Amino acid sequence: MLSQMLATISQSSYSFKKSEAFFADVPKTWPHQHDLISWCQQMTPGVAATLIIVGIVYLLFGIQIFKVLVLVNAAVVGAYLGNYWGKEGDAATIGAVICAVAAAAIAWPTMKYAVALMGGMFGALAGASVWHAVGLDPNVVWAGALVGLVGFGMLSFVLFRGSIMMYTSLQGAFMIVFGVLGLIYQYQDAAKQTTDHLKLQPFLLPASIFIPALIGLIFQQHMTTPQAPGGGGGGGGGGHKK
Repeated sequence: MLSQMLATISQSSYSFKKSEAFFADVPKTWPHQHDLISWCQQMTPGVAATLIIVGIVYLLFGIQIFKVLVLVNAAVVGAYLGNYWGKEGDAATIGAVICAVAAAAIAWPTMKYAVALMGGMFGALAGASVWHAVGLDPNVVWAGALVGLVGFGMLSFVLFRGSIMMYTSLQGAFMIVFGVLGLIYQYQDAAKQTTDHLKLQPFLLPASIFIPALIGLIFQQHMTTPQAPGGGGGGGGGGHKK
């Protein structure tokens, strides 16, 4: 009986240590601008070019093929989680494939909730970024992220199509900007100047994402606006058509 109790305690201790080691790699703080710059510096030209091309698709055609793009997002998140969990058993690739397929399969019949989840993730990112930008306490940055998550997530149910255009435009702009930075950092002189500018003007990076996102939102809204009967606008040109 005593040996069984000792074995149970030993097994529980081992499981706790595994869980502790698993969560030890999870980042404890929100990534800062220099973390994102470091990521761009390590980016290969192929990844940077892919980000730009895919980002253009998200930015300009998000509302037209939003179901495909939401499934891609779900598959990427699932693959990342599967790869992370699979490292425990040396099955990162298998875990990534299984979780990617499972995430896409779950997202398809629950598209509305998948869009809300995607919006919540972008809201958390935006909320935390604003929290850092205004110089609030970085130890409670989760509060800003939580406000953005809830606000953007709820907005998805109120303005579904508008939310899709906003989220895909934001994601597309994010991918394009970081893809361009990844290409810039392939050249030493340009990389140094870019880093200096971003350090001196912290709002430059958020602005470079916000402006293309706004352009993409306007473009998508213009492309999906229903035309008036007869093909004319509000002017007299419509009267000349039968």
